[in-house]
Amino acid sequence: MIKQVDVLIIGAGAAGMMCAIEAGKRGRSVLIIDHAATPGDKIRISGGGRCNFTNINAAPQNYISKNPHFCISALRRYTQRDFLALVNKYGIAWHEKTLGQLFCDGSAKQIIDMLVTEMRQAGVELRLRTTIDSIVREDNRYLVDLAGDKVRCTSLVVACGGKSIPKMGATGFGYDIARQFGMKITDTRPALVPLTFDENTLAPLKPLSGISVDAVVSHGKTKFAEAMLFTHRGLSGPSILQISSYWREGDTISVAMLPGVKVFDALRVARVRNGRQALQTALSELLPKRLAQLIAENSGIDRHLADLTDKQLRAVEKAVNEWQVKPAGSEGYRTAEVTLGGVDTDGLDQKTMEAKSAKGLYFIGEVVDVTGWLGGYNFQWAWSSGWVSGQVV
Repeated sequence: MIKQVDVLIIGAGAAGMMCAIEAGKRGRSVLIIDHAATPGDKIRISGGGRCNFTNINAAPQNYISKNPHFCISALRRYTQRDFLALVNKYGIAWHEKTLGQLFCDGSAKQIIDMLVTEMRQAGVELRLRTTIDSIVREDNRYLVDLAGDKVRCTSLVVACGGKSIPKMGATGFGYDIARQFGMKITDTRPALVPLTFDENTLAPLKPLSGISVDAVVSHGKTKFAEAMLFTHRGLSGPSILQISSYWREGDTISVAMLPGVKVFDALRVARVRNGRQALQTALSELLPKRLAQLIAENSGIDRHLADLTDKQLRAVEKAVNEWQVKPAGSEGYRTAEVTLGGVDTDGLDQKTMEAKSAKGLYFIGEVVDVTGWLGGYNFQWAWSSGWVSGQVV
């Protein structure tokens, strides 16, 4: 017996559930499946359990893609304010953090419960702990073998994400489906991920593990001004996660640990006021003590300020605000929040997310080569791409 549905959605995450809701509202029969035991696992762990569900500033310039224009249509048709209206409809309390990031006051589970309720009201069938053995296209429809249970659908939506956080079951399955139907995949790599150092670079920095500073981290012309955290393996924190999406192996990043502070001028003033003060003591008034000590020691001039020339003070300023460091790598998909790259947007219709080479096949969310910045942007892409596909599947 083959089950017949209009729409089969692979992946009960943010994008998949949004698509299911919209398709169900249109009277389509919808089955959404996931290999996990519960829906929305990435939603549940996001934002420290409070879900950074969107960003009030979400716009196309906050996304990385081989085709930076591809995301424009979806983001304009279903905006962050549209999703916020849904959150408000359910009475979910929220707050805005820095840089437009919106979080639940309570648990991220409220967002999952909202989506599951919307799906139920739209008549969507949710099937969990379900795996796929094969997908075959026949007569402009798709026959999907769910470990023995066969389902035939007119529209097949791939919303199973990327490779990030494999311990939650993430795989490259969505890319395999795309390749099966002749679609291209842009290079994929971990994004929004901590960066690591080789042992020689790391050794002198190990005492700084756990120290955080507000920094500006740059790679070429791209820069982010957010917190940076020293770790036992390298660097993390929002500014590092952001720049990791642009950094490539062999590249150097530049770090300003006192952005906006004229370190040279501050040290000159300190030299006039108390020339007998040690350099590291003066720096510790501007930076965390251990960091100030390390910078002073590495400068090779950790003496009284009165003994230091202007040239030496400028060298210290450069060490603080123009620190050049070459990461050896990243922590990989194990801790990456998203996957950069994915299904090549050249093969998709930007207004519907349908594959150009296979009628009735759709790709939405993280599996597509559209990657947002840290701070709720990737969830907004999930809502937007899920919504637009839900209007047509």
